Amino acid sequence: MIRVLLAVPSPAPARLHVEGERHHYLSRVLRVKPGDAVEVFDGRGHAWNATVAAVDEDAVELALGPAREAAPASRRVTVIQGLPKGDKLEWIVEKATELGAYAIAPVRCERSIVKLDAARSEKKRERWQKIAEEAARQCRRSEVPKVLPVMSLEEAARTAAGSGALLILDEEERTRRLSEALPSSDAPVALVVGPEGGLSREEIQRLILLGGVPVTLGDYILRTETAALAALSVLRHRDGQLG
Repeated sequence: MIRVLLAVPSPAPARLHVEGERHHYLSRVLRVKPGDAVEVFDGRGHAWNATVAAVDEDAVELALGPAREAAPASRRVTVIQGLPKGDKLEWIVEKATELGAYAIAPVRCERSIVKLDAARSEKKRERWQKIAEEAARQCRRSEVPKVLPVMSLEEAARTAAGSGALLILDEEERTRRLSEALPSSDAPVALVVGPEGGLSREEIQRLILLGGVPVTLGDYILRTETAALAALSVLRHRDGQLG
């Protein structure tokens, strides 16, 4: 079924007029016609079965059925990701969305090669957010993770440490496994993943002072674009939502 992300007012109307970019997508790209079935989701956990009622040059009109609320993930997981090179963060955002991440926080680290000024950083964030939206549409999530503005590692860690467990993927940790360090409750978790070259020992010490706990995923050293996804898979399996 066709899925489309739309801003749906609350309370939801019986008819929804779709204009602009989404109108182009429905009418020009997908070429919907009256009577076609569409699933609408709002990115906040709600979805509606809808029917195309009319298509014209300026708008598509959708008739909305009853709202459905998606079952939320058992815990909120934020990925604090050190800025990697190239387009690796696009891959991370897409796959983290598929694996149920609640939010992705790109951060500047000592070993980050990429340097972004404010304007370029916001332009990148907008692109990453669109990638998250498209990934949520394709994997049938009704919630879209928020991609936060690029910030310092410490700023992201302080925010995360105040609302849940702060777990640091540390290649030098040998004994404390991620699956064993998870809180037993559904408390929020933030996963800190370094860029290429990992986190420096000084960064890890500062994170520990903020309440962070170094953990390992096992014997293998994973690339930065693999580590967060492997960790998310472990969390989802541990919470009974994967595998």
